[in-house]
Amino acid sequence: RKIENSTNRQVTYSKRRNGIFKKAHELSVLCDAKVSLIMLSDTKKFHEYTSPSITTKKVMDQYQSAVGVDLWSTHFEKMQENLRRLKETNNKLRRDIRQRMGEDLNDLNWDEMCSLQQEIVDSLAIIRGRKYHVIKTQTDTCRKKVRNLKERHGNLLYDLEARCEDPKYGIIVDNARDYNSALALADGGMSSLYALRLQSGNPNLQDLRLA
Repeated sequence: RKIENSTNRQVTYSKRRNGIFKKAHELSVLCDAKVSLIMLSDTKKFHEYTSPSITTKKVMDQYQSAVGVDLWSTHFEKMQENLRRLKETNNKLRRDIRQRMGEDLNDLNWDEMCSLQQEIVDSLAIIRGRKYHVIKTQTDTCRKKVRNLKERHGNLLYDLEARCEDPKYGIIVDNARDYNSALALADGGMSSLYALRLQSGNPNLQDLRLA
């Protein structure tokens, strides 16, 4: 009867397995027998014992020869059938690719050519839709960047106009005499005056002095 407790079952399996392997080894040594044991536990663990003078494959080959059966033929036939199906699938896919490139069309009848044409039209529609989506995404991104740059430009202009209107700032346009006068005025006690000098060809601030 099956041992219900899993722990006890594993302990019993381990002990009995070692005992069987010990007996198999004794048969190999004492009787010069060719022994091959394969075990799978209920936890799917694999255990094997084979006589030192032989391999498991050789034991299987001798078994086939003695009994007159072929253990590998069925498996080999299944592999051959699977390989045949894979080759057919591969050839069909290659033919479909060539036909979509306008090649190998001689064997197609009218209905097949119409079906192929419709498949290509549908594929082009999907590709075109994806292309327009990419273009729209890139366009929206560029517009957002332009909008951000315009906003920054406007903020800079607003800040510049605010400074020009501030009485603490004095603007002198490329006139060394007026510029020096403004500096002298600042040195004379107007500590809150900023003297700014602008080049007539370049509105960027060229000189700034805090009095």
